[in-house]
Amino acid sequence: MTHAADTTANQPPAPGDDVAAVARLRQAHDRIRAELARVIVGQDRVVEELLIALFAGGHCILEGVPGLAKTLMVSTLARALDLAFSRIQFTPDLMPSDITGTEVIQEDKATGTRSFRFLPGPVFTQVLLADEINRTPPKTQAALLEAMQERQVTAGGRRHPLERPFFVLATQNPIEQEGTYPLPEAQQDRFMFKVFVGYPSYEEELAIAALTADEIERRREAVPKILDAATVLEMQTLVQRVPAAGHVARHALDLVRRTRPQSSDGPDRSAPEFITRMVRWGAGPRAVQFIMQAARARAVLHGRCHVAVEDVRAVARPVLRHRLVVSYSAEAQGYGPDRIIDELLAATPADASALNHDPRIRQVAGS
Repeated sequence: MTHAADTTANQPPAPGDDVAAVARLRQAHDRIRAELARVIVGQDRVVEELLIALFAGGHCILEGVPGLAKTLMVSTLARALDLAFSRIQFTPDLMPSDITGTEVIQEDKATGTRSFRFLPGPVFTQVLLADEINRTPPKTQAALLEAMQERQVTAGGRRHPLERPFFVLATQNPIEQEGTYPLPEAQQDRFMFKVFVGYPSYEEELAIAALTADEIERRREAVPKILDAATVLEMQTLVQRVPAAGHVARHALDLVRRTRPQSSDGPDRSAPEFITRMVRWGAGPRAVQFIMQAARARAVLHGRCHVAVEDVRAVARPVLRHRLVVSYSAEAQGYGPDRIIDELLAATPADASALNHDPRIRQVAGS
């Protein structure tokens, strides 16, 4: 990875630089997970998916019942990355300006002239926890869309850029749906991942029971700053440069297109019969973009300089689960998005013949 002073020459990074940068990110990834494990008992899969989304430049929906340490996890992650952290509690009376900021009239006491001044809202941070996003009306939910997509806020006709990196984690409570405003499909599609936060195992919960609130806070305060904002941005740029072979991209595209009951790409690529019965609407084109971005990030976090089919299949669930609209028949039979995706993965095996042509990929597939 080249340094900021080197990029002014517009020279592409040398392959050796990227290999060294991948090794550094792999080491940082292992350190971050180890430090978070001292504060958060269990939830290894959740932490892994959060890191993939972060380095892929995406945003996440975190869904789980109260008391699973979602806020503690996010704030500890922000501390390990030395990123500014902000939390917004979404409520039915929250206004868009409470998130983005507002313009106020300011008077110059010396001259008596008045002018507008923009007061930034809590969205002007680097890691934003949007707590219980489904408890606020759609107008306020939509206030996050421009910030998430454009990394800016428009107020009074002026654009105010957000500091990068900018990472949004929106939590949802799967119970207590009375009085909530579920995110429309178009807004959910802006999130790269939907991550399920489940209950800990018996042994993990026993370890939690042995910890006091003071001990957890002391551990959180002791988490070192492993990376910083500039390094995170460098690593996000590195992820974008990770190559993916044609058969890997085709496998990602096949998975996405086969979620669509309306797809008619021929007998080998059309939606399986159970998809036509269980799914009303499948994933859109943004899904394949996010799968490839997340697969690149996963490859780098695992110390590899290229994307493998295993990376695509590993990120398929968090990318696709909130993009499938299941049918009433599926709901009646207890089929949720994850069960449908599992069956889709089983019905769409990796192309073994493509793996045999590339010894480098064959080695990864067999590792």
